[in-house]
Amino acid sequence: MDQDIKDQLAREIENLKNRLTGDMFTDMDIKDKIHNLEMKLKGVKPMDSSIDCVGCGS
Repeated sequence: MDQDIKDQLAREIENLKNRLTGDMFTDMDIKDKIHNLEMKLKGVKPMDSSIDCVGCGS
């Protein structure tokens, strides 16, 4: 993965983290987006998965 893309993903994750309110229900969608971006940034796939994760889009 290109370093510029990694930097962009890291900035987007940081921006989303700054939007967290502490209310679990309000933050649920934001935390889901953060999780998906972190999976892409780290190149992580679910265990025993040879294909991309359909559930989370990683």
